[in-house]
Amino acid sequence: MTSSTWVQIAAAISEAIGTAFEAERVQPIGGGCINDAVRVSDRYRSFFVKTNELSSMGMFEAERDGLRDLGAARAVRVPAPVTDGAADGVAFLVLECLSMTRLSGDGWSRLGEQLASLHRTSASQFGWRRANTIGSTPQPNDWTTSWVDFWREHRLGFQLELAARNGLSGSTVKEGERLLEHQKALFGGCEPQPSLLHGDLWSGNVAADEKGAPVLFDPAVYYGDRETDLAMSEMFGRFDQRFYDAYQSAWPLAPGYELRKTLYNLYHVLNHFNLFGGGYAGQVRSMINRLVKAL
Repeated sequence: MTSSTWVQIAAAISEAIGTAFEAERVQPIGGGCINDAVRVSDRYRSFFVKTNELSSMGMFEAERDGLRDLGAARAVRVPAPVTDGAADGVAFLVLECLSMTRLSGDGWSRLGEQLASLHRTSASQFGWRRANTIGSTPQPNDWTTSWVDFWREHRLGFQLELAARNGLSGSTVKEGERLLEHQKALFGGCEPQPSLLHGDLWSGNVAADEKGAPVLFDPAVYYGDRETDLAMSEMFGRFDQRFYDAYQSAWPLAPGYELRKTLYNLYHVLNHFNLFGGGYAGQVRSMINRLVKAL
């Protein structure tokens, strides 16, 4: 980006914090696959800045609002949003810059307790006040009274329709539609309450702050079944067992979670198929077949 862009971003930061700030040092930070990320500093303060094409403005605004909602719950630490906007045709989001390391030891137990506390933040319906994204895929969050209806229409059904357009085999799509029609049977009378969710809770979005306390970031917030956060935490290698023990102690899961875990993670595997291609088709088919057999 040009020096003019950073002057404009620094001006936005100055307005937000109420004191002059100059972008004296701009240090790229690796690890992201969607946005560019940098640490921008003067001699006294640092901020974490995400940038992308102007079309990403809505994604950044949704992330800002999600972090605000998570922060307002006062359950687990998240980076505080500072400001956002556009500069020279570039969308940007400025966040509190935290010194983060790998979560370890008793930090996992604290995260389990804190996530259970976050999930007790509830709403009258399932959804959220705006759409957001899961990765770079749109995630609709229209308010819905029934969790089963919400999951059918705004999660699995949405991703399955995208997958059909992206080349998922007709037989797999047909079985997926059968699953959608009868998925209520997988709940065994369980009636989830709307819980405030991180929404993208995998190990890459978890860290510890300078005191070893848990930090969550890069959310895809909405109100839904709390089991969806727990399920995703098992997708790419489980969290430390102390996390699950602490969560279960604070708020035990209902019977049948092991099966619903597959239902909930199917959403994310479908999303990976839609984002990254056919290498995930076999996993999608296997998960759908397992769930259909359980109906």
